[in-house]
Amino acid sequence: MIALSVNLNKIALIRNSREGNFPHVTTHGRSCLDAGAQGLTVHPRPDQRHIRPGDVRDLATLCANREGIEFNVEGNPFAAPAGDYPGLMSLVLETNPDQCTLVPDSNDQLTSDHGFDLKRDGDRLVPLIDQLKHAGIRVSLFMDPDLDQISLAKEVGADRIELYTGPYAEAVVKQSKELNTIFSAHCAAAEHAHQLGLGINAGHDLNLVNLPRYRTLPGLQEVSIGHAFTVDAIGMGLENAVGAYLNCLAGN
Repeated sequence: MIALSVNLNKIALIRNSREGNFPHVTTHGRSCLDAGAQGLTVHPRPDQRHIRPGDVRDLATLCANREGIEFNVEGNPFAAPAGDYPGLMSLVLETNPDQCTLVPDSNDQLTSDHGFDLKRDGDRLVPLIDQLKHAGIRVSLFMDPDLDQISLAKEVGADRIELYTGPYAEAVVKQSKELNTIFSAHCAAAEHAHQLGLGINAGHDLNLVNLPRYRTLPGLQEVSIGHAFTVDAIGMGLENAVGAYLNCLAGN
């Protein structure tokens, strides 16, 4: 079974466009879990454009009280503290999620758009990965489908990789002639990761149109979906959107 982890960033983005706490991020997270999602994902950033440290703490408590539910916190481990944002590592070690997905995004990026270059960043990541794993937190690295880089992910101590699916999703929209080549590269990357003993997650711009094919990726364990899920929830309702994604992942 491929687990669905709902990314709540866009709910928080809507909340932050007005004063107050509406929509309530934790309430929406609870509704997603009640509807059958197997986990929740957040990506706190130093500018707090969407998820805030308080959201991470509240969601950690929510997930900890749900048997079989996983909480995934993702972000840039090198981002410095800013204001009441304590830095990703401090926040993760404080809230103790089931999984931490390390992402090489800069503070001014609109969204994550590439995987780690571990030839450049691997040595800096090793002590941080060790720290997280010592705390009992599974570590996933956001990666492009590059076999050499995935081999390095194993060497630096990652437990899983999250394949960056942005180019695949774009190719589906454009019906690009490169679509089959891109998907084949992701399959090869997944098979290579599996041979190395790495778990396989995926995320970025996945939706009900491109998931039916991507769900066939060898060994895929989890997808995190936020933007498209939020858009679909506006049209069909949150519970129905969760059901639609679960059915899609199940091949129904």
